[in-house]
Amino acid sequence: MKNWKSPGTNGSEAFSIKITSTLKHTVMPKEKNYKWKLGLFSVAALVLAIAAVYYIGKQKNKFGSVLHVSALFNSVSGLKAGSNVRLGGIDIGTVDGISLVTDTSVQVDMIIQRKVQKFIKKDAKAAISSEGLMGDKVVTIAAGTTGQSAVKDGDIIGSVKPIETDQIMGSLKVSADNAAVITANLADITSRINSGKGALGKLLKDTTLSSNLSATVKNLKKGSEGLNENMEAAKHNFLLRGFFRKKEKEKKKQEEEARKKQEEQEKAKN
Repeated sequence: MKNWKSPGTNGSEAFSIKITSTLKHTVMPKEKNYKWKLGLFSVAALVLAIAAVYYIGKQKNKFGSVLHVSALFNSVSGLKAGSNVRLGGIDIGTVDGISLVTDTSVQVDMIIQRKVQKFIKKDAKAAISSEGLMGDKVVTIAAGTTGQSAVKDGDIIGSVKPIETDQIMGSLKVSADNAAVITANLADITSRINSGKGALGKLLKDTTLSSNLSATVKNLKKGSEGLNENMEAAKHNFLLRGFFRKKEKEKKKQEEEARKKQEEQEKAKN
């Protein structure tokens, strides 16, 4: 007996195959488009990562020709690896590492651009300072004497003792305390003057004292005028006339000598 098959079986199978083929043709382009976008994104992310590494490395002087220089300090005052190194206010390198040599000595290793090597001399001095009063710590290098030879790779340069922030704040506190004392004293003096105490307060507040002082000044002025009149009268007195004439002659002689000396000086200049 022959196997019986439904008349619609072959048609259903063909229809299913056709649908499957259509779905494959529809899904495959979408998958390829997704993979292409994913690959492009991965390449872009890799390029950005390489660019970021290169930029950061360049900022930290990890690439290019560099010079390694060290300095010894008693205290680094919060300086950290990666801090900037400056010469004449320009960033020329970074702090590569900080290590404790002894209990009183700290070594700061610096990476410096080799192009500025010729400006840093053997007697150069390194100092730790701040960007502002409370800013980040930086190392500033004083170039040194012009006649000295330039530093070499691995050299240790001199250092200057850093100024601690606590010392600055302590000095500011002393100044503020002194200003407070001076202000209090001025306030006390002003209060005493306003209440009429002391010589200045009495002079300003006591009208009687002020009037007496004005009268004294007037009397002195009158006495001075009377003295001038007496001197004029004495000049015309026959007993003293010769004395005053002699004085006048001496005065004229001195004026004449001064005039001649001035003329000679002017001629010498010409």
